[in-house]
Amino acid sequence: MDKSITPTAGVARLGQSLWLDYIDRRILVDGSLQELIATDRIAGLTSNPAIFEKAISHDTCYDEDIKRLRESGADRETLYEKIIFDDIARAADAFADVYRDSGGRDGYVSIEVSPLLARDTQATIAEARELWQTLDRPNVMIKVPGTAEGLPAIRQLLSEGINVNITLLFSVGRYLEVLDAYQDAMQERLDAGLPLDKVASVASFFLSRIDVMVDPMLATIAAGGSGRAPQAAALRGQAAIASAGFAYKRFLEISAQPRWQALAKAGARVQRLLWASTGTKDPDYSDIKYVEALIGADTVNTLPVETLEAYRAHGEPALRIDAAMATAPAVMKGLASLDIDMHAVADQLEREGIDKFVKPYQSLLDTLGRVRASA
Repeated sequence: MDKSITPTAGVARLGQSLWLDYIDRRILVDGSLQELIATDRIAGLTSNPAIFEKAISHDTCYDEDIKRLRESGADRETLYEKIIFDDIARAADAFADVYRDSGGRDGYVSIEVSPLLARDTQATIAEARELWQTLDRPNVMIKVPGTAEGLPAIRQLLSEGINVNITLLFSVGRYLEVLDAYQDAMQERLDAGLPLDKVASVASFFLSRIDVMVDPMLATIAAGGSGRAPQAAALRGQAAIASAGFAYKRFLEISAQPRWQALAKAGARVQRLLWASTGTKDPDYSDIKYVEALIGADTVNTLPVETLEAYRAHGEPALRIDAAMATAPAVMKGLASLDIDMHAVADQLEREGIDKFVKPYQSLLDTLGRVRASA
């Protein structure tokens, strides 16, 4: 890699897009986001209720809007919607040139349906349609959890031409269901004579949370002193990368199949895998662990600010995802031999993932309610 190229720009040259997993009003108005786009080749942005809760609750740049809206009599839900809609619209406009120049490959800004709807298919569809229509920008993506209830909503929304970011994926099995739903939606549009090339989707596979759950299980086995202890110790920190490697392998296999090839020929865009939850949570691991190992063509990595800064400082971009695919079978076989059920792990992480978004969402609504009441 040319040493004159920044690590973040180097990743882009290898076919992976870097998106920012963060938003607040300040970076939208002080030029920070534009600088990230220009210098670091940041090509999109993702948000979630936890990010907005942190931004709105801890940053005074929202005070003027909150005051104006509460004086108009807005309830707490309206306060929340008006503020986040404004931020998402500004961010989408900031990425409009990226969207245009990339031919619609990048430049997307994601906003999530209410986490309270994660188990309600019809309510998810209704809210996603409302978000799409209200924001009215082609480079917005609506985030929908990849729950069992979310799958039919995902298919319906995509068939209507709404861009969807499928979130909270923790297992290859659920990812394959998501990929199938995407192809079903594209086939439905094709059969109806509707264009395919303007519909975009990513499948967000969450990583660090997998290791956070599996590593303590391995530590317990390793501390037991049995003959399985060395194997358990050796597998520490490998479950997430192996899961991602398997998912990417399936992506490549399905992309080569006649069904997808026919859809691609008709104009369908690739549904890229997006690596999410890439901030390292274990201080024993590299702070760019979930970036370096998973650079591959037709993927996205959405980075928290701290991870972006770390990668800018000492990242060494290279195509390494082949190594993750090569080692994945042995890692998964090893985990199974230690009686670690990755299906159960994924189910628990999905439940916890929904809760991690519900709590900050409710906390923020409570904060806005108190602010409104004090007016």
